[in-house]
Parts: sequence; structure tokens; C-alpha cells
Amino acid sequence: MTKTTNKYSPEVRERAVRMVLNGAGQHERRWAAIVSISSKIGCAPQTLNEWVKKVEVDTGQRGGITTEHAGKMKALEREVRELKQANEILRKASAYFAQAELDRPLKR
Repeated sequence: MTKTTNKYSPEVRERAVRMVLNGAGQHERRWAAIVSISSKIGCAPQTLNEWVKKVEVDTGQRGGITTEHAGKMKALEREVRELKQANEILRKASAYFAQAELDRPLKR
């Protein structure tokens, strides 16, 4: 699993998205606004478009999974994975100790 670094600060992202959403009237099409603004901040138009779509999802203007819910799902998936690992360790330990109990000589 690779983790990408954010080259742009949250402030730059927010400002760029705001410029796209507020400046839609200045351009013939939304994509033209995205291309224009992305060239000014030095990012790829597709990147800025993804930022805009994510803000629209988070504000309820577009369908999809919000950032908050995605974070909660990721945390829950991590917790499930850790619990499965713990259960597997406990299952193996239980089997080991059960076998050790069977192998032990009887006391009389």
C-alpha cells in the first residue's frame, strides 16, 4: 500500500476549489475554469477536478461517500483486520495449550 504526499496545502486546495465553484460564470464551461485555475496553481486539471468533486460530495451537492464516512469505514476495516489477527493468535495459542495438556503425563 503506497501513501502519496500532499504537495498542496489544505488552504491552497480550498482556495482553488472555491475559485472553480465561484468562477463558473466567468468561463463558458466548468472544465475551462478548472484548466485555467489548475495552470495558475501548478496542478493537473484532473487533480483539481477531483478536489471539486470531493467538496461537492462532502457538501451534499453530489452523491457519494463523504470524507467523514470514508474515514470511519477505513478505521472500522482496520479494527476488524486487527481483531481477526488477534482471534487467529488466540485460536493458535488455545490449540497449542490444549495439545500440551494432552501430552502431559497423568499424575497419580
